[in-house]
Amino acid sequence: MQLFSEYFKKSNLLSRVDARIKLIVSLILLIMVLSYRGIVFPLLILCLGIILCIRMKIPLRVLFLRFSEPLVVASVVLILKFLTGGKDTLFSIEIAGIRLAGHTDGLMEGLMIAARILGAVSIIALLGFSTPFTEFMAGLSWFRIPKGFIEILMFAYRYIFVLLEDAMVIYNAQKNRLGYSSVRRGLNSFGVLTGSLILKAFEQSQNTTVAMAQRGYDGNMPILKHKPFKRSELLFSTLFVTTMGFLWRI
Repeated sequence: MQLFSEYFKKSNLLSRVDARIKLIVSLILLIMVLSYRGIVFPLLILCLGIILCIRMKIPLRVLFLRFSEPLVVASVVLILKFLTGGKDTLFSIEIAGIRLAGHTDGLMEGLMIAARILGAVSIIALLGFSTPFTEFMAGLSWFRIPKGFIEILMFAYRYIFVLLEDAMVIYNAQKNRLGYSSVRRGLNSFGVLTGSLILKAFEQSQNTTVAMAQRGYDGNMPILKHKPFKRSELLFSTLFVTTMGFLWRI
């Protein structure tokens, strides 16, 4: 549960920064990382993001889980580019009648794409670890994101934990009754669990709609109100983006 909750968004230097500024800086850094022709700048952003996450006391296990999927994707892209892309052959071997050839230019292109993936993921991970969900939604509303979309996200975030608890209750009950003792029984149990969650989600949506209508909900959320920007945060973020832009141009 801690992986998906606000547990790690404790009081720290980045969590006190205005979410709008963090969104703007993250967007600029993403553009820099994705447009950089090389691996130095994305790797610099990756190292900076990991160091800041460690400084925020994010457990290494949680950090590894956040980076595990993009790391697999980056590895697959790197291998495919190395073996199938490029013209400068580095080596060539034949295994079971299949010829495999590694290419130097394909390896460099794969490293560049992998560095972009990991650098971009580090920015998103740092933004997620340092920004509470409600502040993130308030920042999106300042960017004129449709109010209906933000409303759906907030209700989904609220009730995803309720459904997760229901799923754990059903799963433990099935497991205690040997519902996963074989592959066939496991698939049947998983189908029952999925169907039960869909019905619960539909029922919860109806109950929430009725409850909000009875309380006079008109679509206005006080948490989406914005405070003025702080000069110190604007100055520091401008200096940071300028420094990163200088490094990006090198």
